[in-house]
Amino acid sequence: MCGIVGYIGTKEAYPILISGLRRLEYRGYDSAGVAILKDGEITTHKCKGKVSSLEAMIAAQGGNPEGQVGIGHTRWATHGPPNDVNAHPHASDDGQMVMIHNGIIENYGSLRQELSKRGHVFKSDTDTEVLIHLIDDIRKNADVTIFEAVRIALNEVIGAYAIVVMDRNTPDQLIAAKKGSPLVVGIGKDKDYFIASDATPIVEHTKNVVYLDDEEIAIIDARDGFKLMNIKNQEKTPYVQELELKLEALEKGGFEHFMLKEIYEQPRSILDSMRGRLRADKGRVELGGIRDYIQRFVHAKRIIILGCGTSWHAGLVGEYLFEDLARIPVEVEYASEFRYRNPVIFEDDVVIAISQSGETADTLAAIELAKSKGATIIGICNVIGSSIPRATHAGSYTHAGPEIGVASTKAFTAQVTVLTLMALYVAREKGSITESRFHRLLIELDAIPGKVEKVLEKNDQIKFIADHYKSVPNALYLGRGYNFPVALEGALKLKEISYIHAEGYPAAEMKHGPIALIDEEMPVFFVAPRGGAYEKIVSNIQEVKARKGKIIAIVTEGEEQVRSMADHVIEIPDTDECLMPLLTVIPLQLLSYHVAVMRGCNVDQPRNLAKSVTVE
Repeated sequence: MCGIVGYIGTKEAYPILISGLRRLEYRGYDSAGVAILKDGEITTHKCKGKVSSLEAMIAAQGGNPEGQVGIGHTRWATHGPPNDVNAHPHASDDGQMVMIHNGIIENYGSLRQELSKRGHVFKSDTDTEVLIHLIDDIRKNADVTIFEAVRIALNEVIGAYAIVVMDRNTPDQLIAAKKGSPLVVGIGKDKDYFIASDATPIVEHTKNVVYLDDEEIAIIDARDGFKLMNIKNQEKTPYVQELELKLEALEKGGFEHFMLKEIYEQPRSILDSMRGRLRADKGRVELGGIRDYIQRFVHAKRIIILGCGTSWHAGLVGEYLFEDLARIPVEVEYASEFRYRNPVIFEDDVVIAISQSGETADTLAAIELAKSKGATIIGICNVIGSSIPRATHAGSYTHAGPEIGVASTKAFTAQVTVLTLMALYVAREKGSITESRFHRLLIELDAIPGKVEKVLEKNDQIKFIADHYKSVPNALYLGRGYNFPVALEGALKLKEISYIHAEGYPAAEMKHGPIALIDEEMPVFFVAPRGGAYEKIVSNIQEVKARKGKIIAIVTEGEEQVRSMADHVIEIPDTDECLMPLLTVIPLQLLSYHVAVMRGCNVDQPRNLAKSVTVE
């Protein structure tokens, strides 16, 4: 979950590294560091805290370090607490080599014990330092090149890694390798090369990139260019792709926070998720990414949806969609638990794996298990070239654009949009939906971006409501049917960025325990638009009101019954019940954002979290 960046070429490395670390800081912000190589000497600067702390420390020490080769790292702690010593880069005993690492070396304990017996002295608590000492041990005792030492070492480790190694005795070369954690190499002009955990630090320098596959090692040489090998010492042919990412998408664009910007981008991101796929004027849904597998869906006896966090909530909406429209049984699984309970998987199952980053370690592991059982794997993710699209049989990108805020917002609505298109596509092919309902839903879906814009116009009202509840210690979110997953997502957003304890439940389950929590201090957020269970949720609201709970309700425009009972009401435009999550989630996102800002929380970088969970 850490962010790594490297550079070798004709320019000064430090400005490139520090800019890259700023762009990668959403991946981890416990500590940061850089190492620069010049004239055979490596200068390392690292400290606890954010990238800004690192910049300030370097400025206080005399200014930017010079050199045209360097590596940098921003950390999300796994082994060892965040402090100066555990910050990356880590060095070999003699300081000849330094390394940065994203991932977890699972057998680091036994390796550390063995290396200690050989005289290695460790300064940190990290698994990363163990790996660089192992590489150093092999290089010295086997008398091999730095590439060979890295290759041999990686054959001995168990776990996930994306690493970059710099050696002062080979000043024209960086070695990078990947397994289970993302790594991309940018190929610039004049033998300039850039390495990063994702493309965000690279896009301002070059559009040409190579995404490393698992167990590949890149030898990046300022004189001889780029060479790709694997840990079996076989040469590979690099596949150079052109980035679609635009630099302006990585800026705040006048918004105070990335999260707020991304909430306001949802009319566009939902539209982009439908672009070229929803043909409401022609009465068609076209999903080229899964066209060759549509009959697998049609004949599937079961769909399994995998996800973590917000993606799991999107998957719950997908369960309602596929069962309602396509009449296929669906199970939604936490990817983090799926492979640890010996799940029953059949060859005619269709597995849909959802991940914003396309690098979620738990989801990737679950995919590999399902593939080994012969299931058809369909991916839904946002990042082109990431690991999940390469691991699945087919799938669809959400095309939501970069999401920098750690708490997902537009990722959720984009995922739900793609799931809706998939369910409609399968339902039409299967004949499980009437023509009239199919066409009506296409028209309604086409209108959703405009309706999201109308919800965003309620921002000032939502901010006013947020001010009333910014100091509460707990909150309850309730919804029914399609809006039960929205209640879960609303509670997660409040927890993530404001640190208020919040729980989401199906509204009918309130009577089976949570009602004991309700008193005059407890805010209860009801997702209560008109729909099939409307009268039931009105009854649930009355139950809360009878116990003096504070009621905040999201309702359909013109609704009066709930308004008469609620302390606060947020109106949204009407739409079909199965599309309602695309609208009802927006006020909950805004509410969480404003509460967090009022509480002085770091909205874009909430404590203990990282955007892309690339470790199990």
